Amino acid sequence: MALVLAPGIAHADRGGGASQGGGTSETSGGREGAGLVSKVVYRGSTSGSRGSDGRGALQPVGDWTPPACWYEPRSAEQFRDYVESVYEETVNTPGQHSYAKQSVGMFREDYKDGTYKNYNLDKKDEGSFWVAVRDEDRRMEPEAQTCDKMPFWVENGDPVPVENAVTPEVLAELAYNRVRLPAAEVTLRPEAATKVNLPTWAWLDKATFKETSVTASIAVGGLNIQATTTARPVSLRLEPGTPDAETYPASGECTIDADGSIGEPYTRGQAGRTPPCGLKYLRSSGDGVFTMRATITWEISWTGTGGAGGDLPDGTFGTDQAVTVQEIQSVNR
Repeated sequence: MALVLAPGIAHADRGGGASQGGGTSETSGGREGAGLVSKVVYRGSTSGSRGSDGRGALQPVGDWTPPACWYEPRSAEQFRDYVESVYEETVNTPGQHSYAKQSVGMFREDYKDGTYKNYNLDKKDEGSFWVAVRDEDRRMEPEAQTCDKMPFWVENGDPVPVENAVTPEVLAELAYNRVRLPAAEVTLRPEAATKVNLPTWAWLDKATFKETSVTASIAVGGLNIQATTTARPVSLRLEPGTPDAETYPASGECTIDADGSIGEPYTRGQAGRTPPCGLKYLRSSGDGVFTMRATITWEISWTGTGGAGGDLPDGTFGTDQAVTVQEIQSVNR
């Protein structure tokens, strides 16, 4: 507990449960254990971990990742209540080690009677304490440990002298991490089983793949900002699951059509055509199946308070589908 308290690390609730295009996933901003819950609120397509509906998170293209930790403000009263409650809990817990009591006592002393006097309550309307917040799902990553500055006071309107202080852009990056996308369940024809050396048509319904967004906001003390991150589908990549296959187009990347659909539905009479999006298996799957992977690439942009905005790295989300490939049976007379 003393180690958690000393750097002022809080944790960020992942939220969850809202469906695409609506709903709210809201953190409480209260205390949980020895930490503070993040006061960032998320609205939009923020359903939680991948579940029965197949929805899932963006995987950034490249080596960029959203922040694993950042800094948020707390009012003087909120910070006082946090420190005092952790102090009381630590010193009054039976069997608590002496070094934990000593550490929490020293931390409390600095903000009550040391560097700060009575938690700066006499100028509570003039600024806020800023504390480090960590994404709890990533707490074991080295990046989550980089926000190690002790809680500090910032006057309203002054720049916050740390990296990853919450801004509209940081909120946009946090929203990126909470966008949840529909599964790329590709329609194939033939449907039940495809045949060796015959083209298989593939497409996605435009009604399923449309812009998806999450808005992140925070309103604490003198800070009231927000940002909306929007994911727009731009292409579908097909990976047949075996090297003995070809894709249409040859790159395996099917671009989105003007009407928002991907690929073209197969209709009777098109057997002699090459599908604009699809694949061709060159051998049978035997008694098993090939695992085809369908991955959507999403283009990411954001807008925020004060007219801020821009682009974030593209993201992908893929799903697997079992494909049965049969030999063509013929009878010679």
